[in-house]
Amino acid sequence: MHKQKLSWFLKLMLVFGFAFLYLPLVILVVYSFNESRLVTIWGGFSTKWYAELLQNGVILEAAWLSIRIALASATAAVVLGTLAGYALARIKRFKGSTLFAGMVSAPMVMPDVITGLSMLLLIIQVQMLLQNSGFLQFLYFERGWFTIWLGHTTLCMAYVTVVIRSRLTELDQSLEEAAKDLGARPLKIFFLITLPLIAPAIASGFLLAVTLSLDDLVITSFLSGPGSSTLPMVIFSKIKLGLDPQMNVLATLFIAVVGTLVIAMNYFIMRQTTRREREMAEAYRQSQQLEQQAAK
Repeated sequence: MHKQKLSWFLKLMLVFGFAFLYLPLVILVVYSFNESRLVTIWGGFSTKWYAELLQNGVILEAAWLSIRIALASATAAVVLGTLAGYALARIKRFKGSTLFAGMVSAPMVMPDVITGLSMLLLIIQVQMLLQNSGFLQFLYFERGWFTIWLGHTTLCMAYVTVVIRSRLTELDQSLEEAAKDLGARPLKIFFLITLPLIAPAIASGFLLAVTLSLDDLVITSFLSGPGSSTLPMVIFSKIKLGLDPQMNVLATLFIAVVGTLVIAMNYFIMRQTTRREREMAEAYRQSQQLEQQAAK
């Protein structure tokens, strides 16, 4: 009886948790088809705000800039995070390993205000150095797309490193050791064995990095320049003047895109996991047959 009550309690809490997380999103999607300009009052079904959003050059330009920065930052973060995670997981102890691990994880626990301010001061110093150096003037850059990309890559790399390191730590190293015994070089082992095994973690880290980049406002506000306002900055500036129905439409489109990517990535990861388990089971079966034949 106690177990049955506990089971119903857990189910109720599960339903409450999902409702708390996803009911606001459902309401947002529904009100994106609202006829009224007042986003909290239903005035009938209409798609006119979708048409107006497609004609809003400011929002579309900011959205395209955010997408480009997110994809570029996620790609760089995956490369750097994979290398850092591999070093921390496979090279157990090296000189400065503790300091390296702390510096890699620091952006996750550091307030965004501190991270943005410190990177702004660094970029200003670098700009002054390049401007005062005659032979380095061709490297001079203004704050904008490039500086935002640097900040987002720094932030996202820390999260990707944690994901990759966790996957490598729990990974069975017998396949890598067997390949090493057969004469394979470390680089070949990494690309042919290790990399396919951690591909789901890399995909998860990439999606997480894209989400973090699209969501960031504080660091971007410090590192952006004239003509480089990202989507969160535009939305935040518009919210100060009142709620705009086009924001509901924009959020609905992002929910659709992100939801599709997450479903597709989960399907890919499940297929990879199923295939790997099938191959391992087949390899185990063949090894058992060889042992039985050798015993006869």
